[in-house]
Amino acid sequence: MSDPIDRSGLTPRFWERKRLDQMSKVEWEALCDGCGRCCLNKLEDEDTGEVALTRVACRLFDDATCRCAQYPIRHQFVPECIVMTPENIAKNAYWMPETCAYKRLWQGRPLPDWHPLLTGDPETVHASGVSMRHKTVSEFEVADEDWEDHIIDD
Repeated sequence: MSDPIDRSGLTPRFWERKRLDQMSKVEWEALCDGCGRCCLNKLEDEDTGEVALTRVACRLFDDATCRCAQYPIRHQFVPECIVMTPENIAKNAYWMPETCAYKRLWQGRPLPDWHPLLTGDPETVHASGVSMRHKTVSEFEVADEDWEDHIIDD
């Protein structure tokens, strides 16, 4: 399968030489591994602040491709969708999955071995078992009060 994220022409291992706020838009987008975990609905404990991922996916999530079906215009359909940027990552890192390249680099950790920027293959995120391909249910199929029944380990 071809990579839906344009990773062509990037400087090799640019993420090791640049801070997140120094990256171009293309470099920033290339950090996405395509796992789909950011598109999962989350439950946050009001007392502890702990966040649990559920397998209940955003209504725009395509379970087969692990991509947003309307990425360029997603805010027209899902106004609460957060556009991750170097400026807002500190505010949002707490709910991001531990495998996420944005979170890992922000924390000073390396990319995981299966990341497409290291392997050159967008399928390695799926082969590693990290992605949510064919593992989700649509938020249209599950009542909000039943999301707890769909919590997954991060």
